[in-house]
Amino acid sequence: MAKSKRITIAKKAFKNKNIEATKKAHSKKAISADLHHDHDEHSGSGKYLGDAVYGAIDGIVTTFAIVSGVIGAELSANIILILGFANLIADGFSMAAGNYLSVKSDIEYQQLEYNREKWEIEHHPEGECEEIRQIYRAKGFKGKDLEKIVNVITSNEEVWIQTMMLEELGITPEEKNPKISASITFISFLICGFLPLLIFVLIGFFPSLQANAFMYSCIITGVTIFIVGSLRSIVIAKNWIVSGIEMLLVGGAAATVAYYIGYFLKGLA
Repeated sequence: MAKSKRITIAKKAFKNKNIEATKKAHSKKAISADLHHDHDEHSGSGKYLGDAVYGAIDGIVTTFAIVSGVIGAELSANIILILGFANLIADGFSMAAGNYLSVKSDIEYQQLEYNREKWEIEHHPEGECEEIRQIYRAKGFKGKDLEKIVNVITSNEEVWIQTMMLEELGITPEEKNPKISASITFISFLICGFLPLLIFVLIGFFPSLQANAFMYSCIITGVTIFIVGSLRSIVIAKNWIVSGIEMLLVGGAAATVAYYIGYFLKGLA
């Protein structure tokens, strides 16, 4: 059983308080398959899901806020398109660049700490060994059991380094590629951020849509926000309906604020 599937079963079992499903996810066979499975086979897409979801949420909320603000100011559809597309490119690029730098910085920091731990083990193994001892003593191990754990961990340099990274520094390996992460963020931002503008683009081909353009944009945006918000539940392990409604309320609040700001400042246009 692949790790992603096993963990999914375990999470679902916990949510439903299903003891039998929990036992299945924690059976010897399932755990063994988990540990020996090639994680690269199933980690490629899932680890970027958060980038896609949050890029989409930010794209659609910020763009619809612009639409609402322009409508509140009673400006033309052309202004909506100008500001909307400017936001799509500029804000989308900014978010992608920030994500790229964030992931890259995490990887560089982890590599730096990895190199430091490796160097300390090579040049002062006694001190690093004592750190392992103190870490597991704090966990409640003592006597022969403690020394056995210390000996097992320190007998393998890679295990030793990774244990220090996790237990001493609280660092877990960052497996994401910063370029892929940034690209997914940018693409999802563009796709979802374009949807509030779609109806205003179509006005050029179907002028009759103009009378109810904002209403159509609200419907398209609301449905999309709910769907994307529900997908957020995969990332944060929350009920999809609750997650969707929460995101809908946040997007609605942002749009409402933008609308009234535009309304009160329309005299400046």
